[in-house]
Amino acid sequence: MSCERRGSGSPIVLVHGLGSRWQCFEPILDRLAAEHEVIAVDLPGFGRTPPIAGVEPGARGYARWLTGWLDRIGIERPHVVGSSMGGGVALELGRAGIACAVTAFAPIGCYGRPGLWWVQGLLTALRAAGGATGPLVSAALDHPAGKAVLLSALFGRPGRVPADSARADVAALVAAASFVAARDSFGGYRLALGDDPGALRRIPVTVAWGTRDAVLTYPTQSRRARAVLPFARHVALRHCGHLPFNDDPAACAALVLQDQVRRRDLR
Repeated sequence: MSCERRGSGSPIVLVHGLGSRWQCFEPILDRLAAEHEVIAVDLPGFGRTPPIAGVEPGARGYARWLTGWLDRIGIERPHVVGSSMGGGVALELGRAGIACAVTAFAPIGCYGRPGLWWVQGLLTALRAAGGATGPLVSAALDHPAGKAVLLSALFGRPGRVPADSARADVAALVAAASFVAARDSFGGYRLALGDDPGALRRIPVTVAWGTRDAVLTYPTQSRRARAVLPFARHVALRHCGHLPFNDDPAACAALVLQDQVRRRDLR
């Protein structure tokens, strides 16, 4: 199991999305760790965590696995922050009463059929391109124009992404052993009106969406999120993409810390 732990205090668990790794949260880690213990995980089959027998890739399967893993390491009722697929994991942990607060950045499950096909196809294409043209991609990422072309699908401000970090992200996407299984699980994971919210109504829930998100498209999917999660706080992150942490780390960290304040106020 690969994870990064920093700081001390009440725990915040960070969960990445499809094809990603814990380092996607690097721009906000130290801001959160100044006040809290922060645990950023590589899910099984992503980053440096190999697939684990019996763990079903996808929002529900990873939520079940994290429930057991957190119990084994002695973490109770953490605040769970998730990005994309990790946002779905965070919502499921909140629904089950495992999380004391949920901050979900562009969570999966708010798509219709066209949106589902789009996210599956786009991430598959990015993975294939990274594998087929690795040296060219690596070289292009050293130049602003190359970053703009290659990273604009994921970031609202691609020029802010360090080249070495972008290269490592592409390599992790290409190497992700559980990519296909997790991608295919999206078809069975949709948030709908009438779903049982479980414990989500009793905890702070924030859903944040970058207005330049081209993966889980902002105009349609954030609107659906507002409809199916009416009890949540919904926030638009101006000029941010699907992975907003490089685009505006201060705003992203502030949302998480605000949910900590909201959690204390509910006690």
